[in-house]
Amino acid sequence: MEDKTHNQLRQQPKTAADKSESWARLAWAHLESVRKSYTSPLVQCITNFVSMDLVANVLLAAGASPAMIHSAEEIPDFTPKAQALYINVGTLTPEWLPAMKMAAQVANESKRPWVLDPVAAGASDFRLRACLDLLTLRPTVVRGNGSEILALLKGSVDENSKGVDSSHESTEAVEAAKSLARISGSIIAVSGAVDIVTDGERVVGAKNGVPLLQKITATGCAVTALIAAFVAVHPSHPFEATAAALSVFGVASEIGMESAKGPASLRMHLIDALHGLDQATVLQIVSISNV
Repeated sequence: MEDKTHNQLRQQPKTAADKSESWARLAWAHLESVRKSYTSPLVQCITNFVSMDLVANVLLAAGASPAMIHSAEEIPDFTPKAQALYINVGTLTPEWLPAMKMAAQVANESKRPWVLDPVAAGASDFRLRACLDLLTLRPTVVRGNGSEILALLKGSVDENSKGVDSSHESTEAVEAAKSLARISGSIIAVSGAVDIVTDGERVVGAKNGVPLLQKITATGCAVTALIAAFVAVHPSHPFEATAAALSVFGVASEIGMESAKGPASLRMHLIDALHGLDQATVLQIVSISNV
């Protein structure tokens, strides 16, 4: 994708329709880049046991190449070869944490983008401390729900935590996300009915998706992996890549919902829809706007 697509966004088109069209073109350009054989990114995924299957299949459907490598012994050799690293703390253990930190450090040294999913960050002190330690390693993007982002900003365990489920809408965490972005230097994405993306100054909302996604385990994990793939192909524009990935995933879910009868069939049709997305559909359905 040429930088002129990003430049068009930065030039602040005059109308909302112009802005929406620019975002749609950018979203398609990212997906197209992921699909091309010479730019298809290798994404190393250190993710939880529950999500591995869906994460790998979503990346494959989008055109990326997933590598589920989490052994510390392999990280020095393998992580520099990946175009992006994805770390997810869902089934966190003391044995896995050192490998996560090592991989993040190697990614930084190799100038590779990496993306953090701080699953249930406020559920326990161990989990929170682990996420805060990873945050000090300056992830390119952090994607969580409203409660997870608030926990990271506050740095305290949430006594009302519902585990992986959020007690807060994404729109309730906008200011927290902006503050966390400024403090961490990361792009912060907050998932919800409207997916919020901010770099601390700019804020956009990706408005694609369907409520039934909440009934399928690991869809949040999968979309974070897709963010890593999109950032991999254009690492100098992580804000735009993050919004584009969230919207494209949402578009695929909307198309999949047309054939789905429930959560299980939506999971299948989501993967099929992501694999089959074409330019006309993306340009027509992508919905990203300023918040």
